[in-house]
Amino acid sequence: MSETIKVRSDVVNEDSRNVLGRILLIVRPYWGLLTLSVALNLLASVFDNLITFLHQKITDQAVIPGDIDMLWHFFTLLVGVIVILIVVNLLSVILTGKCSLDMEKALRASAFRHLHTLQLSYFSRTPAGWILSRITSDTTRITDVLTWGLFDGSFAIIHVIVILGFMTAVNWKLALIALTMIPVQVWVGWEIRKRILRDQREARKQNSLMTASLNENLTGIRVVKALRREERNLHDFEKITEARFHASYSATRWNAILNPLIQFLLFFTLTLVLWGSKTQFKIGGLTIGGIKSFISYFTMLQWPIQELTRVLGEAQQAIASGERYLSLMDTEATIADRPDAKPIDSLKKEIEFRNVSFRYDDGDRTLVLKNVSLTVQPGEVIALVGSTGGGKTTLVNLLARFYEPTEGEIAVGGNDYREFELSSYQSRLGIVLQTPHLFSGTIRDNIRYGKLNATDEEIVTAAVQAGADDFIRSFPNGYDEQVGEDGALLSVGQKQLISIARAILKDPQLFILDEATSSVDTITEKMITASLETLMTGRTSFIIAHRLSTIKRADRILVIENGEIAESGTHSELLRLRGRYYELYSQQFRLEREIPLMRQLGT
Repeated sequence: MSETIKVRSDVVNEDSRNVLGRILLIVRPYWGLLTLSVALNLLASVFDNLITFLHQKITDQAVIPGDIDMLWHFFTLLVGVIVILIVVNLLSVILTGKCSLDMEKALRASAFRHLHTLQLSYFSRTPAGWILSRITSDTTRITDVLTWGLFDGSFAIIHVIVILGFMTAVNWKLALIALTMIPVQVWVGWEIRKRILRDQREARKQNSLMTASLNENLTGIRVVKALRREERNLHDFEKITEARFHASYSATRWNAILNPLIQFLLFFTLTLVLWGSKTQFKIGGLTIGGIKSFISYFTMLQWPIQELTRVLGEAQQAIASGERYLSLMDTEATIADRPDAKPIDSLKKEIEFRNVSFRYDDGDRTLVLKNVSLTVQPGEVIALVGSTGGGKTTLVNLLARFYEPTEGEIAVGGNDYREFELSSYQSRLGIVLQTPHLFSGTIRDNIRYGKLNATDEEIVTAAVQAGADDFIRSFPNGYDEQVGEDGALLSVGQKQLISIARAILKDPQLFILDEATSSVDTITEKMITASLETLMTGRTSFIIAHRLSTIKRADRILVIENGEIAESGTHSELLRLRGRYYELYSQQFRLEREIPLMRQLGT
């Protein structure tokens, strides 16, 4: 395990107003619901405070005079107000909840759609956890503040204004005393909230490091045990958890200070109010019911003030989340259709690499491919061999348009392939990777992934051609057997055969095979090789392989070394050259077929 697990920086320098404005534009379709929710909040606040106002009237005009009729009159009004308040609150919560879920869905769908437009290099250099956080936790935080934050914040502001209005109606002099203390309470709450948010942010950072460390240890547990790294890894893990503890404890401590401090300010202000109410009562400016209702209003005033400071703090977090979300959305696709791009009718054409050079956009200026020129005829099978890091995978990635040449061009039928629509081009490709990826679901679903409208008969036919039908039918549920996450319930060979069936079902015009038999036993390799022969028949194919049985059937073998084509020819021709291919063969293939092939070549 590495000594330090690095976390991608989320610092984005963008004006907060600009971030908020852009997010609001994205969720513009929901402005109407938000406005209606705020309006209902206003109505709820008025009726909520009207209840306290009616309590005053009941005390002064019914209880103290002993007027039963007036008591029933106000009681009827009180019940009516409470019923209306319940209905209004119910509607506002339902509207806000629906709006929150709709906005979250829209933000996530927009991000998911944008991710699929980005080039492969973006995913190579960006941690998956960073992307997942943008689409999950950041979108949740943004929508929570834009909906529930706006709901609570608007209710708090409206509540403060309405309460102050009722307090002024009771006694404006006492209201003035209460009003002078509100800015102090807001400032104190805001300052402490900032410290809590700072510590919580640090705690989340340390939690990410802790999760990464735990995941790294669990996935690499065999290496950890083999190298006896348990104690050292435990020491590193404890350092991270200790840092998380201190950050979390600091946030807890500030949170513990906040409530008593607010309560002290409340007590201090209440003392001033009581002193003022005594004077007002003596001069006849305030009744018993008035004192009771004013103190009730003042007590009610504290909750919206605290809510307001909480929402302001969460808004700061939401703006930071908005910056991170927009940094994802602002990532431009470097591989995209040209304005005049057109559909391609077929890939069954001559393919040319014309002085193709390529470098990755990772800051390293080193060319991975250098002036590669190559012409491939329709239906030709090309095998790529060479040392690790020589450029084989880069070459087929360029062919698949996962990347595009830094210099030169790749032509299909005489035209630069960038003239064609990306979706049209890639829809005619079939790719089988060294480590096949299966999605959670059934075997049937995974084969159908290559052609979503395929019938069950077509799926079975593809599996039969791939040599997968027998083992599929041996499962209790046959084609409806669950494969588990990433095909965890299947063997490597079984996953590979299913991925080949998926490629056969797609019926590609250009096939790319990336070392599909390097991780399986000899028996499984023979099954996969037979399946691949079926798949490659009549199709232009590029194969990256290490095993002789896969390579020897190729029409042409290219030896890729240091980003260049070092040698080109058939298996027999390259062996006779006794060059780089011969060296690779001697090192890797000789034990496989040494004696029969040497006799065949007469050497």
